[in-house]
Amino acid sequence: MTRSNTDTQTGAGAARGSAGPAAERWAGMRAEMKRDGWSWPEDNLEPSTRAGRFVGTVVPALFLIYLTEPVRQVFGEPHPVAIRVLVPAVVVVYAVTYMYAMLAERKTSHLVRAVTFSVMTVCGLTIAAILGPDDLVYMTYAISMALVQLPPLVGLIFGVVVTAALLIGTTISDGTPNLGSASVLIVLTVALFGIRQVIRSNAELRAARDEIATLAVAEERARLARDLHDVLGHSLTTITVKAGLARRLLESSGSVTPAVAELRDVEHLSRTALAEVRATVSGYRKASLPAELVGARAALAAAEIEADLPHAVDNVPAQLQEPFAYVLREGVTNVIRHSGARSCSVRLGDSWIEIRDDGAAAGSPGVGHGLAGLTERLEQVGGSLEAGPCPEGGFRLRATVPAQVAVRR
Repeated sequence: MTRSNTDTQTGAGAARGSAGPAAERWAGMRAEMKRDGWSWPEDNLEPSTRAGRFVGTVVPALFLIYLTEPVRQVFGEPHPVAIRVLVPAVVVVYAVTYMYAMLAERKTSHLVRAVTFSVMTVCGLTIAAILGPDDLVYMTYAISMALVQLPPLVGLIFGVVVTAALLIGTTISDGTPNLGSASVLIVLTVALFGIRQVIRSNAELRAARDEIATLAVAEERARLARDLHDVLGHSLTTITVKAGLARRLLESSGSVTPAVAELRDVEHLSRTALAEVRATVSGYRKASLPAELVGARAALAAAEIEADLPHAVDNVPAQLQEPFAYVLREGVTNVIRHSGARSCSVRLGDSWIEIRDDGAAAGSPGVGHGLAGLTERLEQVGGSLEAGPCPEGGFRLRATVPAQVAVRR
């Protein structure tokens, strides 16, 4: 194969590759349109108001004025008595069925809609068979019903077929097609089909809007539950530890000065927790990794747990400091609450943080709000969480973020 042929084929392959996703999207859109085109419309409209019900009754009724024309033709021209009885009867059935179809909207079953459409079609064809193909124009009522209550493509095809029948019939009977009546039928068909699609799109948009609102409420509840757990869990744990330490100091030595210092810390922590709760509710709270390190050192010291913590966080990217701060807070809180540990170490990397203790690790970790909330926070930056007992004893909590995320400082 020559170089020119190779380049040509390579270019064609690249063109096919670039056009592939577009062709797939177009094929998917066509498949969706085809599927929706043959699906029955459901009663998913908003509840009607009194004004809406009035308009929905009066407007269809006004169009019935045109059905007086076949009756006028029967009595204005010489016809047998049977015809003069039959046509008005058919017109009445046609009008009543049409009004029933319009007022029932889409609350009837598929079978009832199909029977109603069949009755209207028979009535319209009967009028045209008696009075001539020009009167196929009165099939507008059956076409309207089909486009409103049957699958969209059924109504569209039905309207096109009736229009074609009118053109062929008038050409055969009169020698020239009745373009005026045909234009009425085709314009009505296309217009109602388009309106039907707009109504369906609006209904889908309303449903999507309601779903988005529901998801937003659920997301806000989850955020509040996660943030309040992180805020109050750590703060109340530290307050409890310091209050216990102050009690023990008073009971053991009776010395007031150390106990007062611890109680001052309790007061400060209480005020801080209150401010954090307010910030959480308002949605403006941000965790600080350096501040959490200071708080973790104080909380572990109050719990008489030896702390081995980093002194700086400069190596941690800015976008990871907040999620790592929550990991540190939750990890230290769990060490103080549950581990019974004598020592706790924290290690920081540019894309990971790890908290270890030498306490008792009873099986696998639970799935409460704490670890679940941390998992959600880390997922927002593409990270993951590992928690479990260490082979050499103790417990380990480790959060890791992919390197490509961590390098974006």
